[in-house]
Order: sequence, then C-alpha cells, then structure tokens
Amino acid sequence: MKFLWYDSETFSETPIKSGTYRYAQDAEIMIATYAVDDGPVCTIDFTDPAARLAGDDEELIELLLDPDVVVVAHNSMFDRAVLATSSLPCPPIERWRDTMVQALAHALPGALDTLCDVLGVPMDKAKHKAGKDLIKLFCQPRPKNSKLRRATRETHPAEWQRFLDYAGADIEAMREVYRRLPQWNYGDRTDYGRLEIARWHLDQRINDRGFQVDLDLAEKAIALIDEEQERLADQTYTATSGDVARATQRDALLEHLLSEYGVVLPDLRASTLERRIDDPDLPPALRELLSLRLMTSTTSTSKYKALTTAQTGGRLRGTLQYNGASRTGRWAGRKFQPQNLPSRGLLPLPKIREGIEAIKGGYVRLIGEETFGNVMLLTASTIRGCITAPEGKRLCIADLSNIEGRVLAWEAGEEWKLQAFRDYDAGIGHDLYVMAYAKSFGVDPSSVTKKQRAVGKVQELALGYEGGVGAFVTFAASYGIDLEQMARDAWEQLPAELVTESQDFYDWLVVKKGASDFGLSREAYVTCDVFKRAWRYGHAKVVELWAGLMDIAVSAVENPGGVFEFGDFRAKRTGTWLRLLTQSGRSLCYPSPQVEYRGNKPVLSYMGVNQYSRKWCRLSTHGGKLAENATQLLACEVLKANMPRIESAGYELVLSVHDELIAEAPDTDAFTGDALAGLMSTVPGWAEGLPLAAAGFHDYRYRKDD
Repeated sequence: MKFLWYDSETFSETPIKSGTYRYAQDAEIMIATYAVDDGPVCTIDFTDPAARLAGDDEELIELLLDPDVVVVAHNSMFDRAVLATSSLPCPPIERWRDTMVQALAHALPGALDTLCDVLGVPMDKAKHKAGKDLIKLFCQPRPKNSKLRRATRETHPAEWQRFLDYAGADIEAMREVYRRLPQWNYGDRTDYGRLEIARWHLDQRINDRGFQVDLDLAEKAIALIDEEQERLADQTYTATSGDVARATQRDALLEHLLSEYGVVLPDLRASTLERRIDDPDLPPALRELLSLRLMTSTTSTSKYKALTTAQTGGRLRGTLQYNGASRTGRWAGRKFQPQNLPSRGLLPLPKIREGIEAIKGGYVRLIGEETFGNVMLLTASTIRGCITAPEGKRLCIADLSNIEGRVLAWEAGEEWKLQAFRDYDAGIGHDLYVMAYAKSFGVDPSSVTKKQRAVGKVQELALGYEGGVGAFVTFAASYGIDLEQMARDAWEQLPAELVTESQDFYDWLVVKKGASDFGLSREAYVTCDVFKRAWRYGHAKVVELWAGLMDIAVSAVENPGGVFEFGDFRAKRTGTWLRLLTQSGRSLCYPSPQVEYRGNKPVLSYMGVNQYSRKWCRLSTHGGKLAENATQLLACEVLKANMPRIESAGYELVLSVHDELIAEAPDTDAFTGDALAGLMSTVPGWAEGLPLAAAGFHDYRYRKDD
C-alpha cells in the first residue's frame, strides 16, 4: 500500500466560516504539497504559469488517479471538497484516510498544531506562527478598506517565497503524527480500525450528500426574527425607562432587576426565568420584563442563517464531524449544529405546520400571538421544518428508544430491568420511569402516580452514571419540578431507614461545609438524597459496574501491560494509554493516565480537552463517568452497525442527530419510518441479549415525532 500525504493552500472570496462546501465552490488551489511514503516533500506553485508548463503537477495527478494509492490528509473533508471543484482529479472516498479523524477516535484534539504538542512532534513555533500570518495574508481577501483586494506572488514576492517554504511543514507534521497515533479505533493495521474506516467513508458520503433546505422558509424566518427583535428591544427600553436597550444585555438587565425590583437572579437561563415567571405573586411589570428576556433568548437566528449562507445548490453539506464527541465515537455538529436544535416547550405539530405556511405566506402578524404564542417560539418550533424531502422523495425518521438506559442495564447485567424493557416492548409492561420508581421503593408499578413517575424520570436521567443530589436537582429543575413541594408530597411515604441515612449525611455535610449545597431546605435535600439512595439500592448491578470499571482501570494504570477484566470489559495500560476495551471491539482511550490516592481512595485522571475551556489539561474521572463513556460508546456502536444495512435497503441517510437517523427515500409505501426503525433496532452480533427498540415515522419535512 502506497501512501500519498497531501495538503494545499487555497484562496476563496467566501469566508471559511460559511462552511467547507460553500467555501470550496469558489476556492482556488494556489499551492499543493505532497509526499509519497517516506519520500521528500514536493511543492507545486499553481500560481506560477511556468510550473504547469514544465509539468510539475504530472506526478501528483498520476498519484491522485492511481487506485492503489491511499491519500492521507488532515481534515480531509476540506481537501476532498476543494479538489472536487478544481481541475485536479479527486480520488474516490474509499481511498482517503484522515489523521484528524484518527486523532479524534483516540480522544485526542483535532487541531494539527495542538496534536503535535500532545504527541511531542517537533514543530518550530516561530515558523508555525509566521506561517499562520502568511495564510492570513495570501488565503483571504484583504480588508475592505485596503486598496489591494488580494495579496499574490506578484504583489508580495518575498513573503510568497517564505509561504512556499512554509507550505510543506504540515506534510512533515502530519506524517509524523500518523506514525505516533494508535490505530485501535481507526487505521489499516487493526480489524476494528479497518471497520471504522469503512464507517467513516459512509459518513463522508452522508456529508457530501447533505440535506435539502427550504430556503424560502429560512430567509423569511430570518426577516421575521429581525423584525421581532427590534420590537422586543423597543418594549424592553420602554419597560426599563431606558435603563436597558435590549433584553439581551445581560448585566444591564440584572442590575435593573436589582435596583428597580430588589430581585437577585443567579443567571438568566430559561429554566431560571420560567420558574420566576410562574410565581403568582410576581408584579405584572416584572413578569413582562422577564418574559421579554425569555422571548429574546429563544431565537434561532444563527441556525437559520447557517441554512442560507452555507448551502450549495439548495442543500446543506458537511454538518457532521465523525468521532467529534470525545472518546465515545459520537458525531459532533458543524455549522448548523443539528444536535442542538430546540427540543422542549415547542408548539404542537398542527401549529408548527400552520406556522410554516404563515411564515412562508407572510401573514404571521395577521394571525397574531393567540395562535402561535409569540414569534420567537414559532421560529424555534419551525427550524426543523427547513429540512425537507426533494420532489418524489420522503423523509424517513427513526429514533432508538431509551438506548442509553437499555445499554447501561445490558452491560451491567441488570436482569430485572432488561426484562422490564422486553415487557414494555411487547406491550405487556409499564414504562421505565414507572418501573424505576417502583423498583426504588418496592411498590406495585400499577400504583405509581403521575407525580411519582416524574420522580422516576428524573432518577433515570440523573442517577445512572453515579450522579448525586446535584445531578438530581439539575434534572428536576429542567423538568420544572418544585423540589420543596415534591418533598412535602413525598415525605410521609419515604422509607424510614433511608430517611435516617440521608439525614445523617445531611447533618455531616452541614458540619463539614457549614451549609448544605443547592439552597434547599433540609427536608428537600434529604428527600432528593433518599431518591438517589433508593435508585441505587434498586440498581445493585449498575452500582457494581461503576465500582468494577474503576477497579480495573486503576489496576491497569498501576500495572502496565497487565490485562484486568470486569464482566465483558478489559482494561490495559499500553505505553502512555489506558485502554478500556468494550464488547463491540472499540476501545475507550485515556491518554497519560495517573492514579493518586486521597487517603485510601484512588483518584484516576488523564489528559483530555476540558469541555468548558477547550484547553488540553488533566481531567479526573470516576466509575460512573467510565460507565457513561462506555454506555454512550456502545449506543453509538449500535447506530453505526446498522447504518450500512439501512443504506443498502435504499434509504439515503442525510443526518444523524444523537440516537436518531434521518433518511431520504422514494415516496412510496415500500419506504416508511416504521421500516427504518426496524432496520435500526437490529441487534449487532456482539450485543446478544440487548433489548433494542426504535420508533419511526415519515413526512416531507423534518420534525419531532408527535
């Protein structure tokens, strides 16, 4: 197998922030650099007419056309998109490999310069910084106030020569990065690595395909939002007597709330505002002001604009980053961010359909707020509807049902819960939120009330990964549960033994910290802690899973080369890596692991990207977090395992959103959402005994299932 290492420097009038495929439509390849295997780096200056006359590009063209040559690039989606619109040949997807995807597959950062730092690949920092400055000079249009619109080899000959000298640096870096990266989860040297490359090729076809956009709806929604923002700004200015110009001005609004109403809010999040707005004793003027802020902050302008500015030929492409979610193999969103679409508090489906027609027809104002609530709620509800089926096709949409709950029970061996899932799927059992509450307190599922089911839902969502009272409080707030009222309703029914345990814990916490966390009364805190303890007692195997994964991970770090097992999981330290091998063959990877002790308690840490600062730093973990990583990884593996089968059945996948797949299919009765759901819920060979279920529907616009 011959490897072609490839990179290019390009110019486009279109900003790269418009998205890879939109940028590529106008891109010009100025410089191409390449190397074959361990050979020297070659540089071609396509801005020099003499270079092509001399045939400098002939070898590169032959290599790009050679079916036996594997092409390696860093962020190859960009290189493929640019080559596809250039005069150079673009090799088929199957011949490409990507060092960025390989790095992400092993829980490393994707940026090449950061990756070099992490892997210890030599890089001249000064030269790299100078190269970035040269990219800014030659690869982007000059500022609008500049007389010179574009810098070229003719206008800046000395800088251009330095640019040519710099261009090959990324080839050297990429080649060395490839040598140092593992191939357990992506690479030609392992069985699973080859399987993952094939899956990534499918992902690239999905990104190339993109999805059709209703541009008329998107453009009219943007205009409507802009108009509404101005109206809300005027109302905010009037309501605050000029103290706050717009409700988006966070600090000014918080200061006004304090000075005018004596109200101190910890933040202006939607959940915080909604709780205060529901207070019946709130002055009407204050309720109106908080409502203005809530409406202003629910806008989907950026997503609508991404649909219009990044699309090419009426389709938006390149919205999925394979392995973009650290460690688990899940997709991350790019540009449009389909994973972050509004999902709660939306209008019902009939109102959404009516609203789409009203936006496109320009008569939203005529119908008024009595129909849609408000413009911001309407546009947040209709954003999914911008994704449409081409003529002659339908969208088939299906979602794996409670896949994380099912996988967690399966990997832990929580048999009662697995059976509960099977019974529910067969139509003879209760849903799992009811079962969670019933199992926690040993009551008949048929006796579980609506309020108790709501508690069961929060238990399931908050506690499966070793979450404590803090997690319970967070999820309860997101579902609008009043914890003080919940405590009053439940107090008399709580098991006495658990109450005693929780009260003792609360009293110890007060002594240790001087106060309880989360601003809860003693009764409410104890109630939340009882719900946590009850869930854990009812899920003994899950609790064992947390401890078991932590034990084998610590043992592996402390005993390099040894293999430690818990259930079907195996942990091994290989060089500077902790690997947790899962049932599917994919490894959870933790770079540079360390174990320290606080008393007799081991603390496991590793190097990773902090989700808040985005910096590469040391992170700590625990058994519940290891279980979460494993569960999300295996849930994604289920999805990936069935995607080739789905494509082969005639469904053209266009998006993956969490545990949901969206596909275009012929508009006939042979292609349905139910059929897609059946394909999605096929149990992979490595997951025997995992109860899978999916629900699907079909429509001509993307939407949430009603």
